[in-house]
Amino acid sequence: MDITIEPIGMTVLILLTGLSAGLCFTWSNAVTPGIGRLDDLGYLMSFQQMNRTIINPLFFVVFFGPTLLGFVNLYGFRNAASSVIWLLIIAITIYCIGVVLVTIFGNVPLNNMLETKELSSANPEDLKTLRATFEVKWNRLHLIRTFSSTISFLLFLIALIEITKSNT
Repeated sequence: MDITIEPIGMTVLILLTGLSAGLCFTWSNAVTPGIGRLDDLGYLMSFQQMNRTIINPLFFVVFFGPTLLGFVNLYGFRNAASSVIWLLIIAITIYCIGVVLVTIFGNVPLNNMLETKELSSANPEDLKTLRATFEVKWNRLHLIRTFSSTISFLLFLIALIEITKSNT
């Protein structure tokens, strides 16, 4: 049995995309609804702490890995069937736009805005206004990321199935 680098690259791509989709799903399904039940101060403080904690090397590998490995795999499978090429292109595009760009240009500016606030000295009305400015927009953007990462994961899986069928 010949083992080549392409199946390994595709496996790691799918794994990282699945981890990203799982992270987004978990936030959409449990984290944001859970902290959404907190009062304004608790909600905003929780978000500040989570934003500070999630910025770490492992997160960056999971978050940016699918983009980098997507292009590596696209090159590695450049001679594959056109359906595989198109599945990879579409999945990479959806992930780049719907996850990476939405995060960089949508969620991160909101996170940064929240980070600049000294919550412990804010009055209840300021906290309510800040939460109203932050919460709905952040959750809408995050829903785009959840949907995009999940669709990308599915398309990468379909591409792998197509590759496997063509190699048998």
